[in-house]
This record gives sequence, structure tokens and C-alpha cells, in this order.
Amino acid sequence: MNSQISSNKSQMQEGNQSAVFTFVFLGFSEYPKLQVPLFLVFLTIYTISVLENLDMILIIRINPKLHTPMYFFLSHLSFVDFCYTTTIAPKLLDLLIVEDRSMSFKGCIAQFFFGCTCVITQTFILAVMAYDRFVAVCNPLLYTVAMSRKLCALLVTGSYIWGGICSSTLTYFLLALSYCGSGIINHFCCEYSAIISASCSDSSISQLACLVICMFNEVCSLLIILTSYVVIVITVIKIPSKGGLRKAFSTCGSHLAAICFCHGVILLLYCVLKSKSSLLLVKFATVFYSMVIPMLNPLIYSLRNKDVKETLRKLVHLKVLSHS
Repeated sequence: MNSQISSNKSQMQEGNQSAVFTFVFLGFSEYPKLQVPLFLVFLTIYTISVLENLDMILIIRINPKLHTPMYFFLSHLSFVDFCYTTTIAPKLLDLLIVEDRSMSFKGCIAQFFFGCTCVITQTFILAVMAYDRFVAVCNPLLYTVAMSRKLCALLVTGSYIWGGICSSTLTYFLLALSYCGSGIINHFCCEYSAIISASCSDSSISQLACLVICMFNEVCSLLIILTSYVVIVITVIKIPSKGGLRKAFSTCGSHLAAICFCHGVILLLYCVLKSKSSLLLVKFATVFYSMVIPMLNPLIYSLRNKDVKETLRKLVHLKVLSHS
């Protein structure tokens, strides 16, 4: 650890030395006795998350009953969750068992780019899913016409493209900075503010760009979600039968839970946990967002769906037969 820090200090020269700069992550090093237990816990969560999301994609693909707009969006949400947790988790697990806590500048920038793309894409896919629930509840007879395959593909493609554009913009601002000093980052992943903390040049423009992009994405996605659900609530209140009311809430309940988890942690990270005393909470909140939420999403959407559970039972049965 000390040799890595002293090695990085030798890089303190004028100009941008990002090509050879190395970051050193502290991770959870302040708790040496918890390294192995945390590794086992995080490895379990990561494994479950990967298996659940890949299984969800497979289940939706092989069951014709699930070839609906809602499950089309859910399959892409599962894909984004899989990509995001796979971008973050391996390095976290590596930090817990390996002495070498370093990561190259290019590796860190790559992790940030893909992680940021996944986060923004996930945010807008959730917004698209809210719009889908709005159409399903408020215009059920026109649902299949309104949510055509072409529109669904455009909405998902737009989410991916916008995520890539925002991530590319923020990555450009990071690359424009100069980096020097020890390169120590008190985190376990390449988060925007953590990377900027290692910069030795004026980062005010970069921070402003991050603030504008984050605020714009959060406000726009929440505006779509809130507008959709306000109209849904108004429509549901007008439903005379209790059966229709129950069905409407069951249709939207799982999506609302996913939204609360996702946006709740984002608001906690960027609006509440700001002081240095809360760095440990920031780390655990990041673990929750990058690993636990991707693990919970498939469960939230599948627990109350008979078609998903039936397809899963068939897959398990086929696997058992193939090994017998």
C-alpha cells in the first residue's frame, strides 16, 4: 500500500500525466478484520444478482406470454442492471482480498464511463416503464396499439443513446483535467467526485457540468414518473369496482417499489450524504445501488407474476432432468 502511494507521489510534475497516472482505492481498508466477511457477502450478492438478471432475460425471451411492452422494458432493465453490477462489483471484490489496490487511469475512466451510462440508462428506462403503466391503466383498450413494437424500440434505444451521450460528456470533462499527487481515492469505484478529488487543476467547470447533467436527468425522469402516476391515481380513483382498483395497484406496485429504491438511493447519495463523516455510509449506499438493487429488481417484478414463476419452474425442472 505504502509503496503504491510513494510511487504515485513521484508522478508530481507539471502538466497532464494521465497516461501513466494510477489511482489507489482505500475501499473498506479501515476495517481489516471485515475484509473476508465483506468479500463473502458481496460475492454472494453479486452472484445472485447476475444469475437473477440473466434468468429474467432468458425467461422473458422464451415465454411468449411475456412478449409484452412491460416485459420488453424489464428485459432491458435486467440487462442494464447486469452490466452495471458487473462494471462495479469485480473491482470491489478484488480490493477486499488483494493487496494491490491500484487501478490505471484508463481503467478508471472506462469504469466510470460504462457505470455512468448504465445509471442514466436505468433512470430513463424506469421513466419509460412509468409511461407504459400510464398507458396500460388509462388506455387499456388502446394499449397494444399505443405501445407498438416500434415505439418501444425507439424509447429503449433513446435511453441507451442518451445515457451514452451524458456519460461521454462527463468523461470528456474528466479527461480535460490534470492529475497529480498520491492518487488516493477513499472509495471502491471510480465515481465522478472521487476522480475529481485526485485532480490538481481547476475542476469547477467539471463539477458544474456534472451538477447540470445530474439535475437535468433526475428532474426529467422524475417529472415523467410523477406525471404518469398522478394521472394513474386520478384514473384509479374513478374506478368503481374494488377488483379493478386492486388490479391497477398490483400492475403499478412493483414498478413503484423499483423507483423508490433507485431514486431514493440517488437522492441520498447526492443530496444528503455530503460530509466526510458520512463516507462509510456513501460506500454502503453505493454498494446498495450497484449490487443490491440489481439483485432486488428481478424479485420485485417476478414474485407476483404467475407466468414468470411457471417459466422458472420449467427451467429448473429441465436443468434437474438434464443432470439426472
